[in-house]
Order: sequence, then C-alpha cells, then structure tokens
Amino acid sequence: MRREGGARRHYVRVALPLMLVALSVTVIQYQIPTIMERVMDEFSMDAGSASWLMSVFTLVGIVAALPVGGLAGRIGAKRLMVGAAFLAGLAALASAFANAAPMLLALRALEGLGLVAIVASGPLVMQRCVDPRCIGSATGIWMLGGMLGATLAGISTPVLYEAVGFRGLCLAYAGLAALSGVVLQVAVKVPQNDAAGDLVDERVPSGTTPRRLVLDEGRLRVFLARDTWCFLVPFALFQMLLLSVLSFAPTAMQQRGAGAVESGFASTLPMLLAIVSSLAFGRLSDRFGRNKPLYLTGMLAMAPCALLLLTTTGPVMWAAAVAMGLFAMGAPTVVVAAYPRMLGKPELLGVGMGVLLLVQSLGQFLGSFVPSLLLGPDLTQWALCGAVLCAAGLAGAALVIACRFD
Repeated sequence: MRREGGARRHYVRVALPLMLVALSVTVIQYQIPTIMERVMDEFSMDAGSASWLMSVFTLVGIVAALPVGGLAGRIGAKRLMVGAAFLAGLAALASAFANAAPMLLALRALEGLGLVAIVASGPLVMQRCVDPRCIGSATGIWMLGGMLGATLAGISTPVLYEAVGFRGLCLAYAGLAALSGVVLQVAVKVPQNDAAGDLVDERVPSGTTPRRLVLDEGRLRVFLARDTWCFLVPFALFQMLLLSVLSFAPTAMQQRGAGAVESGFASTLPMLLAIVSSLAFGRLSDRFGRNKPLYLTGMLAMAPCALLLLTTTGPVMWAAAVAMGLFAMGAPTVVVAAYPRMLGKPELLGVGMGVLLLVQSLGQFLGSFVPSLLLGPDLTQWALCGAVLCAAGLAGAALVIACRFD
C-alpha cells in the first residue's frame, strides 16, 4: 500500500496531538467513578440510574460505532476527531449547569458520542500520516491517551471536586477537551489527497476497480471469518474486565477501608503503568512484526489481576495493579496495530474501525452491566464477580491461541 499527496510526518509529531485528544475525553468519561456517591446525592439518583452515567458511553458506542466508522472515511478522520473533541467539551460545559439527572445523562451520551468518534478516527489518521513501519510505536503513544486520561481522572477528580465542586470540575475538563481540539487542528497536517479518507492500494487499480465493489467483495469474507471472531472476541472480553476494574474496584476498595483518593489511585495505577507497556508493546510489534504473543500475554495477565483487584487488599492488591499495568495494558496497542493487517484491504479500514469500536463498546457495556448483576443490590459479592471475570479472561486467552495471525 502507498499513500499519495504528501510526505509522512514523524510518528511522534502525529501521535502526541492524537494522544492529547484521547486523554481529554477519557478524563471526562472517567470523572464519575471516584465521586459516584456524591453525584448520586447531588442529583438524587439511586444506584441503578447512576450506573448509566458510565454505561451510557458504551451504549452510545454500540449504537453509533458503525455509522461513525463510515463517516470517518467520508468526511476525513482528522475533521471528525477535531469536531468530536469540541462536541465532548461543549457537553461537559453544559453538564456544569445540569440541574436534573435526565439532563446529565443526556449530556453524558453526547460526551460518549464524541469519544466514539475519537476512537474510530485516531487509527485512520495514523494510517494516513505515519510510516507503516512505525504504526505500532505511533499506536502505543496514541493509546496512552485513554490510559493516562483514566489515571488523571481517578487522581484529580476527587481533589477538584473538593476544591471547586461538580460545576467547576466540568468546566475544567471542558476546557481541556477544547484545547486538545485546537492542538490537533494546528499540529497535524493530513496529506491533501488523504484528507477525505482516500488510501490507495497498489494491488487495486483505482481507475478500474470501483470502491463499492471492493467493499462488497471483502466485507462479509473478512468480518465473518473464524479468525476475525477469534481476534475480536478476546478484545471484547479484555474491555469487559478493564471497565469492571475501573468502574467497580474503587467501590470494592472503599468497602475494605480505603479512602477515595487511595482507591482511585490503586484502581487506575495500571493505566499509569501502561505508559511503559503500551510503548514497549508498540515497539516490540514494530521490531519483530509479531503481535500474537503480545496479545496473549495481555490476556493471560488481565484475568487474574482483575480478580485480585476486586477481592484483595494490601500488598497483593498493589502487586496485581502493577502486574496489570506492565503486562496486560499493552494488549490494546497490539490489537489496534495488527487490525489493519487482519482486514487486508485499506478500503475496509473505515468500516473496520466501526466494527472494532462496536466490539469494544459491547465489551465495555458488559463491563459495567455484568458486575452489577453479579454483585447484588448491596454490592457485596466480590468473590463471585472476580471469579467470573477471571474465567472470561482465560477464555479470551484460549481464543487468541486459536486465532491465526502474526
């Protein structure tokens, strides 16, 4: 595959602005878990309705993933990403003035739509602007945005809430999202012929092969293939375990005596350590051209770590947080880096990112829904919840083993 219309930029200069956008909107997403009980009191919400403050993000992803993936290919991934950053910022700004739970939930849905567009368009921007030999490294940097965003939210949200309240918290995060959109618009230049999403495949003569025909030939064969399912289902399970930890581990730790700041830091420490694993997994992917061993390592680490973070205290809990960060959190990097090669044809990448995002959203939805069922109305069945999640992670590892890909 070749790109026309302009030279590729150094991958760091492309990946850092993308990372900032992902970070700013992820902070908005994860501002709720560490202050959940206080938000429930402020907006007179019960546990069931409050859970939708997180679940609505994944529900929007399920509904909007495929349309947004197709839209990124039509209007241009960078344009979509910049618009999504401003949409999330405006929704966060409006949240500062929300006076009822339904209004807050509606605005959270708009923030979720912005996140969906950012996740779908980021890899497309990298495919257009970054040398293919550096895609893994660029992906590793970009993936840090979500990880650092969750970490920043877990640490800064309780502090900001105490200092400026919910309104000030929303205003601060809205400003961060708007700033990230401006930085992306100014810093990243997409090659002119790629601005509308066109990638040229040297194996498919653009003058003789209609784009729609290529899509029709490839869509069902690729997305219904056995290996594609064995690749995508573990990713959904990984996301389920990850969101379970991020959403419910703070509550589990607080029930065992930890404070809000301590529990927020412990549950998001894996995201902080992902600075190491995401970059390392990306570099290893580029250097050796192999993603399967790295994917398998991530799944095998995630399963027991999720169990331990939900059920233990003291040194074991902290060891699980460190292990999850160093050995599990690099897996999403290699999934995103390997996915274009799984699809085979660049013409499928826009739709393919919609499919990948749909799978991620389904996994995250299960991550907020399944634990709430297992824990019971009083949120006490942590051993049962952890055991089920661990078994799901091991099943995902088995599917990775069965999948045939590099």
